[in-house]
Amino acid sequence: MLPRTRASRTPRARRTLAALLLAVAALATPTATATAATPTAISTASTAAPASTVAAEAATSRGWNDYSCKPSAAHPRPVVLVHGTFGNAIDNWLVLAPYLVNRGYCVYSLDYGQLPGVPFFNGLGPIDKSAGQLGTFVDKVLAATGAPKADLVGHSQGGMMPNYYLKFLGGAAKVNALVGIAPDNHGTTLLGLTKLLPYFPGAEDLLTAKTPGLADQIAGSPFITKLNAGGDTVPGVRYTVIATRYDEVVTPYRTQYLTGPNVRNVLLQDLCPVDLSEHVAIGTIDRIAFHEVANALDPARATPTTCASVIG
Repeated sequence: MLPRTRASRTPRARRTLAALLLAVAALATPTATATAATPTAISTASTAAPASTVAAEAATSRGWNDYSCKPSAAHPRPVVLVHGTFGNAIDNWLVLAPYLVNRGYCVYSLDYGQLPGVPFFNGLGPIDKSAGQLGTFVDKVLAATGAPKADLVGHSQGGMMPNYYLKFLGGAAKVNALVGIAPDNHGTTLLGLTKLLPYFPGAEDLLTAKTPGLADQIAGSPFITKLNAGGDTVPGVRYTVIATRYDEVVTPYRTQYLTGPNVRNVLLQDLCPVDLSEHVAIGTIDRIAFHEVANALDPARATPTTCASVIG
């Protein structure tokens, strides 16, 4: 039998890579939708509030992004929620934000990483710029609440991107704890799909040009290399990573873990073996994971996280 040549492998690789490139192709859909919807929106409300304002008002009505909230003695730091790639300040947190508000926290969320002409789907811009947006938002929250530091909770990119803020933008002086839910702290291989990019000249350049926030998250990218140079953590910040073995986006899932002092790495299935949450569910609806978030925010009052935590 003759050995398989690169040419013979290419069709299979091309089919597999299509899944990766769907992320880039998806940008055309929201852009087209937004363009089609614009005339109606203008005709019915020519002075409509910006989307960010509408989102903030929606969040406030649900109990978070309330800038009149003052942290209590029991929970002295505001919590800033940082959404993931393709996420936004509302949809990512429809369960976790009220969960924390009901436990007495002042909770805030932001939109970051917007691309021109792409509404609703954020976290696609260059991650170093997104970290700057986070820094500006944290300053706003601290000024409103009077707290000296905030706690950050992020999902996916939102659990990794704050590391750049902590390491390079002075965030360590303003943050007490960072809780990452399925964070791609060391990048991702997307189940090996990123290894196929060299088979397609120009594909990586297209990904970088159209969705730099995605390109930055590829394992071994210049951004990831810079982020982790010199160690995973910075002094003075407590870190918690909550991962699921069924993660299909940040792969291998163990690359989510951090190494350093003041780090706690948690595998969801060690807490509840029958929890089948994958990448999206762990950050949006999984109350077992959210119980562990609450423990990370208030370790002095932590209680065991088990399968029963789903009703806690």
